[in-house]
Amino acid sequence: MNAIDPRPVYARATEQAAALIGTVRPEQLAGPTPCTEFDVRGLLSHMVGGTLRIAVVGEGGDGLAVHPFAEGVGDEDWAAAYDEVRTRVLKAWEADDRMTATVRVPWGEVPGAAALSGYVMELVTHTWDLSESLGHPVELDPELAEFALGIARRVLPDEQRDEQTPFASAVPAGEGAGAYGRLAAWLGREPLSRA
Repeated sequence: MNAIDPRPVYARATEQAAALIGTVRPEQLAGPTPCTEFDVRGLLSHMVGGTLRIAVVGEGGDGLAVHPFAEGVGDEDWAAAYDEVRTRVLKAWEADDRMTATVRVPWGEVPGAAALSGYVMELVTHTWDLSESLGHPVELDPELAEFALGIARRVLPDEQRDEQTPFASAVPAGEGAGAYGRLAAWLGREPLSRA
């Protein structure tokens, strides 16, 4: 198991994401995000679908059989959709034995703690993407970004990445960048104002 139990960190990351998702207005859904393949609606769909995927993994199911995008969510229903999967994922990972069980995720078969840590990185990064898109309506927790950055540097140590990697090559972080700025840069993102 990782030295740090990722469950409390993941729970905090879901609280932060839920608070931010709760601020989204329907007129913002077509807006751009730093995750260039998604508009806000697509990003929300991926955040809900990805959370469902790791919930199924935590329940002992085949997460790879779960499409990592939510479909059929109404424009005003994203907060409720996320709260539903958030409740499910936290319950799915409650048992200590889930941390050491071997699970299958998109990047291979790993202990549950490593899988959940990877999903912390993904959720925190996409939360930053969403925050950028919405103009920073809530303050983001820098400790979550530091944890996610540690995971990112461990699992994506090379700054140059190929097409098979779900994150782009690293870009320089702006001078004086905080934890989220460094995380975003390591994962190939730039703030919308710089893009």
